Amino acid sequence: MTDSLSCNEAAAFESVAYREMITRSLLNKGNNKRLKSAIEKAKRGEGVTVAYIGGSITQGAGADPLHTNCYAYRSYSIFKSMFGKDGGSSVQLVKAGLGGTPSELGMIRYARDVLRDGAVEPDIVIVEFAVNDADDETEGKCYESLILNILTARNAPAVILLFSVFESYWNLQERLSPVGLRYGLPMVSIRDAVVEQFEKKKAEGNVISKGQFFSDIYHPTNEGHAIMADCLGWLFAETDRSATDLEDIDTDIQPAIGNDFVHVRLLDRANGSLIAEISEGGFQAADTELQLAEMDDHPYGTPQFPNNWMHTAESSNDKFTMKIRSKSLLLVYKDSGSEDYGCVNVWVDGMLIKVIDPQAIKWTHCHAVILYNERQSHEHTVEISMTAGHEHKKFTILGFGFTP
Repeated sequence: MTDSLSCNEAAAFESVAYREMITRSLLNKGNNKRLKSAIEKAKRGEGVTVAYIGGSITQGAGADPLHTNCYAYRSYSIFKSMFGKDGGSSVQLVKAGLGGTPSELGMIRYARDVLRDGAVEPDIVIVEFAVNDADDETEGKCYESLILNILTARNAPAVILLFSVFESYWNLQERLSPVGLRYGLPMVSIRDAVVEQFEKKKAEGNVISKGQFFSDIYHPTNEGHAIMADCLGWLFAETDRSATDLEDIDTDIQPAIGNDFVHVRLLDRANGSLIAEISEGGFQAADTELQLAEMDDHPYGTPQFPNNWMHTAESSNDKFTMKIRSKSLLLVYKDSGSEDYGCVNVWVDGMLIKVIDPQAIKWTHCHAVILYNERQSHEHTVEISMTAGHEHKKFTILGFGFTP
């Protein structure tokens, strides 16, 4: 367990009650063949990459310093200390958390932010969207599509589903856990670990209070992040001491919720001309005031979606036009709290389908919305223009997600 917590006298981190709390987090041991394979690779000193994708908790919100006290770095360190040979130098971390974003955007980001456009093949991927996916328009199809996209990679990585929790005890575990059960995936529930003991007195088994676990109504403190890491550490330990499952998981089955977006790809300014016919119109500038995320073990933020198209106050009123052949298409745009940003109309094949207000959330933030999702791939024309009265305001198209 995490040694640094023993100095917190207000919480019984070295107690039997603490260990019992941690064991309650193991919602499903799942098929262990892939995770055991990664563990054995690490023990042999071979290269192993542990990757994380999720929202602000995975980014490290609430931890101080964020880059080393977040649950991702801590649980990666636990894995490395448990199984890494000669200090674990062959065990690498990839962290791709982005605040306020659901799997609807995560599935588009995965190839860029985790796979690094083909440069990385992770051995283990921890997916944490249980408190972000209320904004998933598909109510789980995007989440399951992301999971299947990871599972079907040629190197057959292990996938661990992590269910974090808000101070209100809310998460989407009931919606998302059937995906893990369908494919026999390990699942770790922070809600199952901590919520029950929040309501108890010390003599009854309380280990940590809500005030100690949460830094605000959404995010864990350093202690909360450490508990999340220890919950993952318990899964690692349980897997290591269990017999290896002989058969691999089966992904060639009916989805639990839906698999519409398994092959989704990112289209942005860097690759757009290779995929679609694009006329930028008045969206010729590039926005540099972007949402930042601390990737991997970096203490600094990395701008998200820098290869974008921006309409400025000085831009013409010409439409952004894109002709693309695809089965589905998602628009990724920038939310902003600045009144300099205005609304756009989005047209598909001549029909107005959305009016988008980038100030709806009032902070700089990446937002994905579905423009269409069809059974077959067809050629479509997408047009984006500033709404009447907003012609001299800003709007940033960060990119698109599409399935061929």
